[in-house]
Amino acid sequence: MPEKSGSSWREIRSNIDLLMLFATIALFLFGIAAIYSASPNKAVTLSSFAVRQLVWGGTSAVVYVTVLKIGYQRFLDLAGLLFVVMVLVLVLLLAVGYTSKGSQSWFNLGFFRIQPSEMGKVILALALSQICFKLPPTDMKGIAVAVGLGGVMIVLILLQPDLGSSLVYSVMLFAVLIAAGAPVKFLSGIVIFILAMLPAAWIFLKPYQKMRLMVFLDPTIDPQGAGYNVIQSRIAVGSGGLFGKGFLHGTQGKLHFLPEPHTDFIFSVFSEEFGFIGCLVVLILFTMLLLRMLNVAYYTRDTRGKLLTAGIVAWIWFQITESIGMSMGLLPVTGLPLPLFSYGGSSLLAVAIALALVQSVVIVSREGRF
Repeated sequence: MPEKSGSSWREIRSNIDLLMLFATIALFLFGIAAIYSASPNKAVTLSSFAVRQLVWGGTSAVVYVTVLKIGYQRFLDLAGLLFVVMVLVLVLLLAVGYTSKGSQSWFNLGFFRIQPSEMGKVILALALSQICFKLPPTDMKGIAVAVGLGGVMIVLILLQPDLGSSLVYSVMLFAVLIAAGAPVKFLSGIVIFILAMLPAAWIFLKPYQKMRLMVFLDPTIDPQGAGYNVIQSRIAVGSGGLFGKGFLHGTQGKLHFLPEPHTDFIFSVFSEEFGFIGCLVVLILFTMLLLRMLNVAYYTRDTRGKLLTAGIVAWIWFQITESIGMSMGLLPVTGLPLPLFSYGGSSLLAVAIALALVQSVVIVSREGRF
């Protein structure tokens, strides 16, 4: 174990990964521009989406720095307690949660709403890295414990129902198992079992979820309903061309053809206005962010830090892939936010904490404490 938990300001300034920090800030600022453009009201007021996202950004920055100061080891030590609290919160959510878009996934606090499943991703990464460190998944017992721990949260998310977030949790679980050295034959068996259960799972899907999967294969099945979102998003992405129509000159979002332009389809708004070149810049920034995090997982000698980073990388990667893919009609619509880009305080705060935890692993590793 390390000699101490937490980092001094000198250690933070000297060892923070500047490329990772640059990519994080740049993506957030691009997201603010896209959110402002997608907003129906361009007035700069406290109720506007862009201003509220800036407020959440400021809050997230403070939390980011606080997590760096505390250090990831302290959060890992509290992983068990945090996991129990999150499970209780998710159970409470099923009883008194606020329902929106067919999912009971929010607590409505009046002046804003909180989506606990976003913070649950952070806690799942912490809990999985801790349990897989103490009980490596190198045999059936270790795998069963890790799968059981992740399965509890996945089931609670599915009951909301929130298929998108449950997929994120599942990807995180597999990533941590792989990073922890789980035998391929066991993981292959789990994958085969899941694939075999897919036909049965269809029965439990809500009608709107079934329709989303059907319009993924053919949006013209319901061109005025579920397929409308995909069709309009494709039009927005394609109409951007090479250089885009210019900031604030997109038409799909402005004329309200594109649904949920500031959240689910924020990448479509950005694509229309900034074109292929703008999208390429954003994809390079996302790639830089992911590669820097993978580099952390590779060189750190702390097993817990390695597993924590692996889980967070899997989470961020999957949401980037799914959100951009659904905007282009290449993947089913799940409603997952594009990290650092889509409007939403819960998502932004959770991603900020996750990235700060990874930066903390960087700082501790560079200081030679591992």
